[in-house]
Amino acid sequence: MPKYYPINEEAARRAKNANSFSDYVPGSATAAYREMVDRAYALGEQQKGRVDPMYHEKIDGLIDRYARKLAENINQSNLIDARVPSILIAGGSNFPVRKKEKQNAARDKNMGEYMQIEGLLDKVRSTGMGGISADDDRAVEKLEAKLAGLEAMQEEMKTVNAYYRKHKTLEGCPVLSAEEIGKLQSSMASDWRKNPVPYPSYLLTNNNANIRRTRQRIEDLKSQSEYSGWAFPGGRAEINEGENRLQLFFEEKPSEEQRRELKSNGFKWAPSQGAWQRQLTKNAIYAAGRMEFLRPEDGQSPYQLQPFARKTEKDMTR
Repeated sequence: MPKYYPINEEAARRAKNANSFSDYVPGSATAAYREMVDRAYALGEQQKGRVDPMYHEKIDGLIDRYARKLAENINQSNLIDARVPSILIAGGSNFPVRKKEKQNAARDKNMGEYMQIEGLLDKVRSTGMGGISADDDRAVEKLEAKLAGLEAMQEEMKTVNAYYRKHKTLEGCPVLSAEEIGKLQSSMASDWRKNPVPYPSYLLTNNNANIRRTRQRIEDLKSQSEYSGWAFPGGRAEINEGENRLQLFFEEKPSEEQRRELKSNGFKWAPSQGAWQRQLTKNAIYAAGRMEFLRPEDGQSPYQLQPFARKTEKDMTR
């Protein structure tokens, strides 16, 4: 059950009267606020369905913090908007320019706080997901979810800007709540640009750069080898993706017994490479693990060092 915090309806009414010729609809500010909170709670429930129950309490705490801070931000926004009426309402005669400048500065600060509050929803989305590191076997899945969010954000910003250019207003924009419309209108009112739009071009450019970086990380991880080389006493094992070979390089020529063991396990001497090698497969790793003199210096088996082995182990413990 969503927990809502009080919205100052009187401040909302005065803000509306100071900036619009239309009458304030009683309860509309509260309704818009609750709509945003409901969406946040829906996001929280969705995230809880994706992660371990141990993270559920943290998600609930973030959503509650979002709801509380959002109410505070909306109330402050309405108090700021009510300080000085719009020039359309007050008229140009003796218009308090200095007070209006201070009001716009306060709006900018309030908008900055609002963006930080919206950032709490990003924390909800990442809770329980951990850092997206390259050795995480769900890294691609997590990055693809992040990419979908960035792309959805890009499309929403473009849709809102297109709607504004066509209608010269944000009223009725289908992808925005009433509160989001109010926030964007306040931001545009204080924008120094000659013809401001809801989302300035730099926001779209920065988000698009994040999209490109995320796509590249996904491609890099998808092409990442599931094999890893290792060092052993007197040499090293290397993964040669280009030749599709597991290659063994020795500092000194292997003993006769070692050469016999290498051959019996499918390795052949390749003069052109200066290495003992065989086709790169999981069986090649298993074969190397059967030879004690190829054991990694830390005592592990070659198999234990492989990314595919770590992934299998994680899957079995889930």
